[in-house]
Amino acid sequence: MTLNAIDKQLLEAVAELHEVPIGAYNIRKDGQAVARNSTANIVIIPKTDQEKPGIDILVKPGTKNESVHIPVILSRTGLHDLVYNTFDIGEDADVVVIAGCGIHNAGCETTQHDGIHEIRVRRGARLRYIEKHYGEGLGEGARILNPQTILTVDEGASAELELIQIKGVDYTRRYTEVKVHEGGNLRMVEKLLTHGTQEAKSFMDIYLIGKNANAQVIARSVGQDCSVQNFRAVLIGQAPCRGHVECDSIIMDQARIEASPQLRAENTEAELTHEAAIGKIAGDQLIKLMSLGLTEKEAIDTILNGFLR
Repeated sequence: MTLNAIDKQLLEAVAELHEVPIGAYNIRKDGQAVARNSTANIVIIPKTDQEKPGIDILVKPGTKNESVHIPVILSRTGLHDLVYNTFDIGEDADVVVIAGCGIHNAGCETTQHDGIHEIRVRRGARLRYIEKHYGEGLGEGARILNPQTILTVDEGASAELELIQIKGVDYTRRYTEVKVHEGGNLRMVEKLLTHGTQEAKSFMDIYLIGKNANAQVIARSVGQDCSVQNFRAVLIGQAPCRGHVECDSIIMDQARIEASPQLRAENTEAELTHEAAIGKIAGDQLIKLMSLGLTEKEAIDTILNGFLR
């Protein structure tokens, strides 16, 4: 695999990779796999359906303390990349998946990546899933990222999702659907920053379908300049379960933010709660930091970095 300076910068931004990782990995560049490795416990298999290009990631039951990297990088202007990835996390496994996509667009045409991930976390397994999205480049062409995640958490399993988009993406439509079975646990954190004229839409449907299923959804976002955000998360309690969704946003300049946490109980023993807040940076925070010697910009950046951490 040969990577240029732009490729390496994108990989560092979305997967914190400075070199080819140890363990299982699949690195996709401009619509093609450029490096792939399986291990004894994590097997990566290319799909054979030409209409649904992508990979199957199979984690053997009982696998512990292993990770798999599956970053996507795009540096060709005008490219529309579509990929379907399927994950099967075996019973009682405990693994980390590092995904994400970085786009460098130096041209005038739109560069777009649509990633559809179907994930099943089987009985008693634990998954930590990290997905980062990033855009850069001085070209006038748009950078578009449309991730879709369909997740099933089996009985007694748990999944922790960290979904991050903090720079350079002109348009995104994010959709996440989760079904949590009996005794299953979900914790999902989304962090999003938009600026300029960027637009971000994030829709989530979380189904708590088994007894004692549990879900916690946390969204943090910052809207700057004239950007637009639309967030909607729905908790559907179909059994005795617990679920909470909260979304907090900082709005700046002429940005627009719409936040809609929703609850739907279909069982009398479903306990569902939500909270939402949109506000500006507090003046006393700025004054305190500036009194310590920071400029106004440095103070704002410090507050925003802490909020999105």
